[in-house]
Amino acid sequence: MSKQNDSSVVKAAPGAATRMLAARVLAQVFTRGRSLKAELAWALPKLADSRDRALLEALCFAVLRRRSTYDAALQGWMQKPLSARDADLRTLLMVGFAQLDVLELPAHAALSATVDAARALGRERQAGLVNAILRRAQREGFPEQPARDAFPEWLADAIERDWPAQAEAIFAASLQPAPLWLRANHQHGGRDKALAVLAEAGIAAEAAEASTLSADALRLASPVAVNQLPGFAEGALSVQDLSAQCAADALAPAAGSRVLDACAAPGGKSAHLLERDPSLRLLALDIDARRLARARDTYARTGVGDTAQTLVADASDPGAWWDGVPFDAILLDAPCSATGVIRRQPDVMFHRRAEDIDALVGVQARLLEACWSMLRPGGVLLYATCSILRAENIDQVRAFLKWHPDAVAQPLGDAFGVDCEGVARQRLPGDNDADGFFYARLIKAA
Repeated sequence: MSKQNDSSVVKAAPGAATRMLAARVLAQVFTRGRSLKAELAWALPKLADSRDRALLEALCFAVLRRRSTYDAALQGWMQKPLSARDADLRTLLMVGFAQLDVLELPAHAALSATVDAARALGRERQAGLVNAILRRAQREGFPEQPARDAFPEWLADAIERDWPAQAEAIFAASLQPAPLWLRANHQHGGRDKALAVLAEAGIAAEAAEASTLSADALRLASPVAVNQLPGFAEGALSVQDLSAQCAADALAPAAGSRVLDACAAPGGKSAHLLERDPSLRLLALDIDARRLARARDTYARTGVGDTAQTLVADASDPGAWWDGVPFDAILLDAPCSATGVIRRQPDVMFHRRAEDIDALVGVQARLLEACWSMLRPGGVLLYATCSILRAENIDQVRAFLKWHPDAVAQPLGDAFGVDCEGVARQRLPGDNDADGFFYARLIKAA
């Protein structure tokens, strides 16, 4: 199962190689706690055909969304449970299930390629077992799974507690494939020009509804690889969900402001701010040097690289790097549980633990305190997360307001989502076909 040994990938037929790589990726995610994004970054380049790469991604996402159903099927259909050493065989069987169940690929081709993948994985002795189990899946199918059952119990309980009226919709939306949202660059003619260029290239897209506020957002009718998007390499377009784009509207810094993006990587939000207003004096900060390097690449591609100042530093420790000059506006897109973006990162359901939330709340509180100390009187701080959990969002902001009489929550409009006690807004997964996202706009009393 080692990722270092790629000879089996090279030798396998394309169909088998795709299934084998999917099994390896999923085994790493399930048994070693690796992120899906990191594993796909390793696996995708090994497939030359873009159709095979798309299939690999589709297989991984389908298995992650239906894992509990497939676990139950294996438990019921196998006379002897698979051991921990059989992680790749287990995930390969799930890959086979996903082809029949979610992707609805032709059964003969799916079975043949998956059995070949078992042999390529060095599982020649289990090839017959794979064939038999998949044929049973073909005959009997899989039960419809309540969306809640895909979530770990602690997270499902938390969502039902925090959003009792919306919980079922959240569960369902979080298991749906996410659309591809793009951000049009103001410096390249904006959204109208981007729509025209896409139409000329035969790519169907539509602008976001005016009520969602983002004047730069457009959604593709069908996903397209970024290297096939006209103008992407030149920075005219960027991939960014509608909810993330709305952070620029929520912060809305005045022209010429001194702005801090406190947790900037991978750079999309600060690039958006500078695309809209190159007069901003923006410092992009991140504690992770590798992630900040990717942000610099984003700034260079979008044409704001000469404007964005970058620094590897910990925003929660301003004494180690801050020059003492207050900022006019601060964007704090804080580390969080990512429970609002499960449709894009389904592995979040398996990696996050209940005990993680308290630790994250502590990190967020420290970042809020530090950022507030660097904000000038009269300045604005946007606290944002891609979480839907109350502890990280409205409870965090309520606690901050309680201990900071100089902080005033400035209400945002309905376009930013559900009202949270008059002090913040929460967009839930699937609202406006966008990700879950929290926004709190805080003004420092002069």
